[in-house]
Amino acid sequence: MDLSGIVDLVRRAVPGASIDALSPADMPTMSVDREHFIEVCRVVRDHAELQFVFLADVTAVDRLPAEPRFELVYHLACLGPHFLAAGASSAAPPQRLRMKVAVAADNAHMPTVTPVWPTAGWPEREVFDLFGIVFDGHPDLRRILMPEDWDGFPLRRDYPVQIRKDTASWSPLQLTPEEFARSVREGREKAARQARPVGRPADARE
Repeated sequence: MDLSGIVDLVRRAVPGASIDALSPADMPTMSVDREHFIEVCRVVRDHAELQFVFLADVTAVDRLPAEPRFELVYHLACLGPHFLAAGASSAAPPQRLRMKVAVAADNAHMPTVTPVWPTAGWPEREVFDLFGIVFDGHPDLRRILMPEDWDGFPLRRDYPVQIRKDTASWSPLQLTPEEFARSVREGREKAARQARPVGRPADARE
């Protein structure tokens, strides 16, 4: 199905959604409004003619000074006969799809798509970590690349190119010889306990 067919199908399935076809050369792309995005996601995943069951990536773009400032980008794939949508009796043709959503700077929130595609968990955390966009309803929204106490969001266009930040905590990078020997000894003892048959005395012999 070409892009115009996908857009028409989704518009019929979600009548209130604002959906526009875009025309980059690499893959079919459409923009979707934030308010209806989850409904649209369920349609493109579950509709028998679409079956975009695989979420390959979630990323973002900071378009400062433009407004809406942020653009979220979702890359999807229909895997054809390799993976059917739930309840589908036949496979849709393999195809890729990109969906974009505009997000304003003064309300940088987006509903999580993890209930639709669980693979969104880590990519959404990465976008949160680097752009500061909050995914409402995410089951574990916390930094994934930067330290928990990091200030700011490094992929925003107004983030300082050069900053100085003191470490908040310290830990040794190397073990002492005594600590290393103890760690090896404890590891061997643990492995021996796990390998011993249940109920067999430690000093049993054949």
